[in-house]
Amino acid sequence: MKFGKVEQPELIDFTFPQDHPGTEVVLSKHRNEGPVSIFIGCAKWNRQDLKNFYPRGTKDELVYYASQFNSIELNATFYRIFPGEQYEKWYDKTPAGFKFFPKISQDISHLRRLNEAVYPIVDRYLEVTANLKEKLGTIFLQLHGNFGPKNWDRVVRFAEYWPKEFPLAMEFRHTDWFTDEKVANELFHLLETHNIANVLVDTAGRRDLMHMRLTNNEAFVRYVGANHETDYARLDHWVDRLSEWRDKGLRNIHFFVHQNLELASPLLSAYFIEKLNKKLGCDLKVPQTLAKPKTLF
Repeated sequence: MKFGKVEQPELIDFTFPQDHPGTEVVLSKHRNEGPVSIFIGCAKWNRQDLKNFYPRGTKDELVYYASQFNSIELNATFYRIFPGEQYEKWYDKTPAGFKFFPKISQDISHLRRLNEAVYPIVDRYLEVTANLKEKLGTIFLQLHGNFGPKNWDRVVRFAEYWPKEFPLAMEFRHTDWFTDEKVANELFHLLETHNIANVLVDTAGRRDLMHMRLTNNEAFVRYVGANHETDYARLDHWVDRLSEWRDKGLRNIHFFVHQNLELASPLLSAYFIEKLNKKLGCDLKVPQTLAKPKTLF
């Protein structure tokens, strides 16, 4: 994942911003809703990217991946709409409790940019994606970096059209969605009204996307490491912030680890899960890797 890549990450100020005031207001409504649900994973499972993860002789990468992680951010669905049978195969290869968090097709988000022609495509996408049944997590829509507030009417229509039985998260990358206070407030209100999660992106070159504004009871975090020792401190900060949000009412944590070179993703995930287990008192499986955390950089 090259988005937000920088050549010298050690020069970046990775200090977390304070929470947006609206985040605590949203979370306060959910304090008594039971235990926290946590899903942590990588963006892909293919062997070529995730080196030092699969043992020699692994026959089916997804089967092994799902034995180590409880979820996957399914980026493959961004590039094409797979036939329903493919989703059924993915479903059958994964254990009970595993979840897929698929990305919406680029035909909807990037090529047609939420214009009026996308809705038959949305229907087709959801028809096949529904084959994941109870293993379907939150679907997420990533908008192009040049998709700005001038497209507000398209966002409103999409939010109103989206079937509420499918949990949705939206990722906005154009700076003006957050730097213009009036625009930001209207966006946050729309997402809250339709129970849509506001995706948080933590990447070195786009610190402006760390808006720390949750719009429902879900922290959907896309963490992009820099293949640098600073990655560990950044993950430590996330453990602390998620713990604070848990205490304020957060009940759904969906955290996906990316790298510019993905081979480190399982290592960083293992490090993060171990730290989160200790901080939150949970017992997520720590993935086995062929290298140990803090030995890669």
